[in-house]
Amino acid sequence: MAQGLIEVERKFVPGPDTEERLQELGGTLAHRLTFRDTYYDTTELSLMRSDHWLRQREGSGWELKCPGKAGISGPHTEYTELTSEPEIVAQLCELLGAEELRAGSVAAVLVPLRLQEVASFVTNRSAWKLMVSGAEKVPQLRVDLDTADFGYAVGEVEALVHEVAEVPAALEKILSLSSMLGVPTQEKAPAKLIVYLQRFRPQDYQRLLEPTVSRETTGTKLSDSSMDHRVTA
Repeated sequence: MAQGLIEVERKFVPGPDTEERLQELGGTLAHRLTFRDTYYDTTELSLMRSDHWLRQREGSGWELKCPGKAGISGPHTEYTELTSEPEIVAQLCELLGAEELRAGSVAAVLVPLRLQEVASFVTNRSAWKLMVSGAEKVPQLRVDLDTADFGYAVGEVEALVHEVAEVPAALEKILSLSSMLGVPTQEKAPAKLIVYLQRFRPQDYQRLLEPTVSRETTGTKLSDSSMDHRVTA
């Protein structure tokens, strides 16, 4: 599989004083923005059920999140992010057994791969940045505070690294900052996409809970207890 940046993150439920606490910890508000995310999958949810997440973000283009390889358990997620359309198309074709289509844009292969819109919602985000002392390879963490247009709010502490070997150090910093923000140790806040499916597409949500047969190229089985914190949407 093509190599992209590795995203390590921890989701949490933000409180009324989260932004104030970020300021006290030396955080700076990078920006506030509003965007629409649209997710695509097959009718059977072949991508999501194998822990792959195809998204088109308004103003940013396409992204495919693939399960990470560090194998560290805990209340966090780890994904490799692909943003190059040729890399995304190649991975989609491999996952969905249509390698003869390995060319063209993502939009051009949606119909041949039977990919359709399964969720679309608008998010209001305030994005914060914090410098991390004593961390050469993880110098900066990002904290996003999101509110979706269907009334769900979630925060995430995130680091981007280039190598699997850097994941443990990134995770240590993420968990440390989460603790300073008052996030309970084992809190596992569900992703926006999962809450959207629960509320508006309950049949699809239940399909995600069904057991899946693991494939070498498609990641791990999802369960009701693990799904909410593994998904990164």
